[in-house]
Amino acid sequence: MTVPGDRLEGTAPYFDRLYGASDDPYALRVRWYEERKRALILAALPRRRWRHAFEPGCGIGEFTVALSGRCDKVLASDRSLRAVEIARQRTSALGNVRIERQDLPAEWPGGGAAFDLIVLCELGYFLQPEAMRKLAGQCEHSLAGDGTLIACDWRPDFDERVLATDAVHAQLASLGLTRLMRHEEADFLLQAWSRDGRSVAQQEGIR
Repeated sequence: MTVPGDRLEGTAPYFDRLYGASDDPYALRVRWYEERKRALILAALPRRRWRHAFEPGCGIGEFTVALSGRCDKVLASDRSLRAVEIARQRTSALGNVRIERQDLPAEWPGGGAAFDLIVLCELGYFLQPEAMRKLAGQCEHSLAGDGTLIACDWRPDFDERVLATDAVHAQLASLGLTRLMRHEEADFLLQAWSRDGRSVAQQEGIR
């Protein structure tokens, strides 16, 4: 997870404590919940292969590793320096992965980067409303002409939460992209939107 500057003062100590106490504070490597969620996100991707993916809030890089097998290039980032260090170690053998330390939305990748896949997981609910609007706009601006935007967020409340998960997803939905899928459980909400509004079957000429 990453903590953009708009919430830096309030949440930086939270993540410093988490990663100071454990290299895997969310048990991403061992919990079936996390393994299953990663599999569901990968299954939600409407194409088998992607050119350039961006995964902000990558944490220790467990999903980054899984994503790397579907992408030519992956840029992943996190606000926590310790998380970035762990993620770099985790992905050191993967030549198509780059891990950066970024505070979002202030440090969104520049240089006119175009991503055909952006994955926002467990990130938006740490933001103030205006920062979330800015982040959503950055996603729209950086999304390639055939790009897909994925969001997956924890639903139960917790002390550090600023925005409701439904509010985060509503902001992303307001971009006007075509929604390809919505998967809702008691624990999390997973949605995918795309500039290419065709279903997987339509893309493959089945219908």
